[in-house]
Amino acid sequence: MRNKDIEVMSKIIEYIDDVYITANRTPTMQEIADIVGMTKGTISKYIKEMTEKGMVENNGGWYGIRTKKISKILDELCRVPIVGEIACGTPMLAEENIESYLTISSSFLGQGTYFALKAHGNSMINANIKDGDFVIVRKQNTAEEGEIIVALIDDSATLKRFFKDEKKRKIRLHPENDEMQDMYFDKVEIQGVVKKIVKDCI
Repeated sequence: MRNKDIEVMSKIIEYIDDVYITANRTPTMQEIADIVGMTKGTISKYIKEMTEKGMVENNGGWYGIRTKKISKILDELCRVPIVGEIACGTPMLAEENIESYLTISSSFLGQGTYFALKAHGNSMINANIKDGDFVIVRKQNTAEEGEIIVALIDDSATLKRFFKDEKKRKIRLHPENDEMQDMYFDKVEIQGVVKKIVKDCI
């Protein structure tokens, strides 16, 4: 491979990385051609050769092109679905429940399946969960005493702290707001346990 070719390929990779990091997208063929000073056809041939040599990956189509730096970034991230209203009988992560996604570092979450909900109201303000915050929830159907859970009640998801009232033989859901009363149920459907709070992320 000629030194000139290596220089061009290095410049292409550097530009793809810069655009991805600053704009969260892959540059177009024309944008690369303009930067490098070549035609789109020539750039296409370079990309093909770079893919064959393992310098970039192509997961289908132009926007599927990844450099090694982009692949590393994506491997360290996970997309957490933001779910809306959750009806009884509908799977938590069914397509109709997913409104959008949060992109978060995998190391921030740990093992498990996660989803996010946007908090509404002020029932959990003493737990630093305010209206408009996003809570990241690990999907599970059990919880320990004192954990903040997502419970399904009357086809709506609610955030409350979970307790078992042995005297009343009820499940007690405690709002973290001094002006609100505890809620008692014979049983609740636990959708998950809150693990993180994300503020001003969207």
